[in-house]
Amino acid sequence: MEVKGLSSDKIKEISKVKEEDEWITQYRLKSYELFKKFPMPNFGPEIKLNFDDIIYYKANERDQKIKDNWTDVLKPIQDEFQGLGVIESEAHMDGMGIQYESEVIYHNMLDEIKKKNVIFTSIEDAMKNYPEIVEKYFGKIVSNDDNKFAALNSAVFSGGSFIYIPPNTTLDRPLQSYFRINSRNMGQFERSLIIVDDNSSLHYIEGCTAPTYAESSLHAAVVEIYVGKNSHCRYSTIQNWAPNVYNLVTKRAEVDEGGVMEWIDGNIGSCVTMKYPCCVLKGDNSNGTCITISVASGNQEQDTGAKMIHLGQNTHSNIISKSIARDGGNATYRGKVFIDQKAYNSASTVKCDTLIIDDKSKSDTYPVNACYNQSSNIEHEATVSKISDDKLFYMKSRGISEEKAIELVILGFIEKFREELPVEYAVELNQLIKKNL
Repeated sequence: MEVKGLSSDKIKEISKVKEEDEWITQYRLKSYELFKKFPMPNFGPEIKLNFDDIIYYKANERDQKIKDNWTDVLKPIQDEFQGLGVIESEAHMDGMGIQYESEVIYHNMLDEIKKKNVIFTSIEDAMKNYPEIVEKYFGKIVSNDDNKFAALNSAVFSGGSFIYIPPNTTLDRPLQSYFRINSRNMGQFERSLIIVDDNSSLHYIEGCTAPTYAESSLHAAVVEIYVGKNSHCRYSTIQNWAPNVYNLVTKRAEVDEGGVMEWIDGNIGSCVTMKYPCCVLKGDNSNGTCITISVASGNQEQDTGAKMIHLGQNTHSNIISKSIARDGGNATYRGKVFIDQKAYNSASTVKCDTLIIDDKSKSDTYPVNACYNQSSNIEHEATVSKISDDKLFYMKSRGISEEKAIELVILGFIEKFREELPVEYAVELNQLIKKNL
């Protein structure tokens, strides 16, 4: 089944295929009306999309059920993911989910994790089997009237992960999901909802890829995360989209008292990326961190950053942004830190570093920092630099080629981001960076 273009009838068709409850169908239709009313963003890169050309839903009708055994997945899809090396990484995880086009096709979790009553499944499966949890959190952290692309996702969402970590539960290894766009003009609109209940912890890893086509594709995901009291959540992602993909994502976490949220966010590829992971530090003594890297190469526009909203007292946030621009790319930091008038004794630190490789590339920084009480503070520092001739001369004098010298400087520049990743993802990042130099 394939749904191209957008209308109320087509949204009803998607909902019917998924056999959804009436409240979900009505939520989709309301979101579609909001999407039509919203203007395009009045900031950042120009978005050149014809929404009538986008495929909003695509799935193989012969293979709709989620598999828990990889050998049951269709052979062509098996071969594709084997080539990407995705299945090999499953050995290092507590659970794995894979989405192909619009639907989750594979999900598996270790028995010992199931015994802890951890829930890790698709959002559609969760809506059917855990409706009381979904309805409590779905659309509350990112509402359908948040922005144009959040409204679009809310209208046509398909696939994505649902994770519930019960109170007093710790996972020894990460859970992982992988998202693949494989068709021309394809839109992928996964919706992920993660709840880490009180005194618990989770590390979730996400990967994304797409082949290169002349036509534009759209990735407009929404991620909602709730971090309970004294809980910890780390969300690591490396998105390696093809240069024909518009990557327009809304990610937000609400953090309760004593909770910790960490976004580790890598963006390589895509013609345009607009993504600003957010922590709403609602509870006292809560903490938020966002470490990002963006590589803008060959006229790509990476408009990325983070948002930290301090509402509770004694809250702390840390933003580290690393950007690389080369071959005419534009790497932009866009961020916001807001400390409420009642968020006493709070603090935020922002560091933005950009490395420009050549004279054709550029970088811009658009910070918004607002502190509304006198007991709190915000520190912001930013640097823009080029690879110095002195460094290159020194390394070349030691027998290192100029190409290898540039590579070593860049890998050193991103070290802070790379050291936050699991080993296998750090190795993948190194390879992606080298490929894009």
